[in-house]
Amino acid sequence: MHPAYSVIWFTTLSGAGYGLAALLGLGLVEVSGIQAFIAYGLAIGLIGVGLISSTFHLGHPERALRAFSQWRSSWLSREGVLALITFVPLSVCAIAAVFYGLTLTPVGIIAALLCICTVYATSMIYASLRTIHHWYSWVTSACYLGFAASSGYMLLAAISPEFLQMRHAANIAIGLLAIVWIVKGIWWHRADTTASASTPETALGLPSDSNPRRLELPHTGSNYLLAEMGHKVARKHVHKLRIIAIVFGFLLPVVCLFAAGQVDDTLAQAMAILAAASHYFGIVVERWLFFAEARHTVMLYYGAEAA
Repeated sequence: MHPAYSVIWFTTLSGAGYGLAALLGLGLVEVSGIQAFIAYGLAIGLIGVGLISSTFHLGHPERALRAFSQWRSSWLSREGVLALITFVPLSVCAIAAVFYGLTLTPVGIIAALLCICTVYATSMIYASLRTIHHWYSWVTSACYLGFAASSGYMLLAAISPEFLQMRHAANIAIGLLAIVWIVKGIWWHRADTTASASTPETALGLPSDSNPRRLELPHTGSNYLLAEMGHKVARKHVHKLRIIAIVFGFLLPVVCLFAAGQVDDTLAQAMAILAAASHYFGIVVERWLFFAEARHTVMLYYGAEAA
C-alpha cells in the first residue's frame, strides 16, 4: 500500500493525543493551572491536528462531513463520531483543571473510555479489511492501542515533573514500551510468515495446484490501483527501517528514562522530553512500514504471487 503521510500524521498524532488525554482523565497525576493548560492543550492540540491532517487524504476534503453519516456500517464514520463526542468530557475536564484546579474523576473516566474507543475505532478502519491480510488481525488493534498508551505515557512524563518523580513511574514506562514492541514484533512475524488465503486459483475456482497464468497484462499503462495498492518496498529496506523504529521507539527512550533517574530534576525533565520525541519518531517509522508492507488482494490480478 502507498504510505500517505497525511494518514501517518493522523494516526500517530491523534493516537498520542488520545493516549495523553486518557491518562489525564484517569488521574494518574493531578494537574492544575498552567500545567493543566499545557497538558490538556497538548492533548487536544495533537488530536485536533491529527484529525485535520486526515482530511488531506480525501479527494474532496470539503465533503469530509459526509463521513459522519455512515456510522452504522463504517468504522471510519464511527471514529469520526466518537472523536467529536470525546471532546465534550475532555473539554469539561480541561476547563475544571485549568480554571478551577479541580479533578473531575467521573468525567475523566468517561473521557478516558471514549479515548480508548476512538483509538480502537481508528484501528478497526484497517483491522476490519479482509482484503489486506497484514491488517486483518486483532494484533493491529492491539498495536494502535498500545502505541497510543505508550506515547501518551511518555508525553505525560515529559510535561509533568511530579509524574516523572513518582515511584516506579520510569519502570512502568519501560515495561509498557517493552510490551508494546513485543506486540509489534508479533505483528511483524505474522506479516512475514503468513499470507492471504486468496489466490488466483481460489478466484477462478480451480484446484490449488492448477497454477493458472495470464495470456497478457490487464492493461498497458499505470492506473490508480497500481499507484495506491501496488506500492512495494525492498525487504532489505524493511529490515533497516524496523531496526530504526525499534532503536528510536524503544531502546533510546529506555536509555533516556533510565538516565532520568540518575540525574537532577532539570536534566531528568530534559531526558524525558528526549525520550518522548524519540519514541514518537519510532512510531512514525513503524506507521510508515505499516502501510508500505501491506499487500492488497487486488494485486493478484496484476500478477502478484501472494497477498
